[in-house]
Amino acid sequence: MKILDPHLHLFDLTLGQYSWLKPENAPYWPDKALINRNFNESDLMLEPPLQLWGFVHIEAGFDNLAPWREIEWLEATCQLPFRSVACVHLDAESAEFDAQLVKLVNMTSVVGVRHILDQQATELLSRPDIVTKFRKIAEADLHFELQVSVMDTEVIDLILALLPKLSSLKFVLNHAGFPPYATQAESLAWRQWHDNLTRLAHYPNVYFKCSGFEMVERNYEPNWQQTVLAAGVELFGLQRVMVASNFPLCQFSSTYSAYWQQTLKIAEPKESELLFKNAYKFYRFA
Repeated sequence: MKILDPHLHLFDLTLGQYSWLKPENAPYWPDKALINRNFNESDLMLEPPLQLWGFVHIEAGFDNLAPWREIEWLEATCQLPFRSVACVHLDAESAEFDAQLVKLVNMTSVVGVRHILDQQATELLSRPDIVTKFRKIAEADLHFELQVSVMDTEVIDLILALLPKLSSLKFVLNHAGFPPYATQAESLAWRQWHDNLTRLAHYPNVYFKCSGFEMVERNYEPNWQQTVLAAGVELFGLQRVMVASNFPLCQFSSTYSAYWQQTLKIAEPKESELLFKNAYKFYRFA
């Protein structure tokens, strides 16, 4: 069974900055020291019958002022088939933003960009130049990785107001939109997440990436992971859903190999699409 992992991070602390990994900086996770070290392809070990065929590297704070440096490092060191998603600054001045895109689009592995929205989402998505910048990303033949909380209805409203103007740009919702650790139908939080996710799924250029479960609950149960994935498939359709690891952060909850063994069971009988084919097509490995 071939795995194409469409969301992971590799670190080289001797070359990159990674300010977010330093203990004095946010996020202030008590277990952050577990991932404050170098990670490379040799750490991506799977047990048979699973085989890691390739991956998508998502920017990890190597050097956000010069995001091409991270891509240069990856392209010089990675051996497996891979694609990369680079950092871009949605709050940059127009000339600087354009220069970043020109630099990135000429790099072999780059297929997309992201600016982690999170707490900045309302501010960034309300900028008067945001539609122009998103259109420039589309014109550069790149997609945008969307990291927001789907439970934040104000933010989802802003995104939904933008989407009709951005039909040429593909968006990938990262980490399943941070679903609440609850699945009961009577749970207000679950209904809010599910309702807002339904609104996003209406747009065919929005895709759903199921990962980052450990970001919500370190000791999550497999049945919660399965319910989140099932909701994604139900709302977006099988072809717009991918499963990823968020390595090395997945190690807050389990080993890389154990994560994929568990995920294989959850994804059956649609594992080929969810664990390989959809990411292969979306991230343009062909």
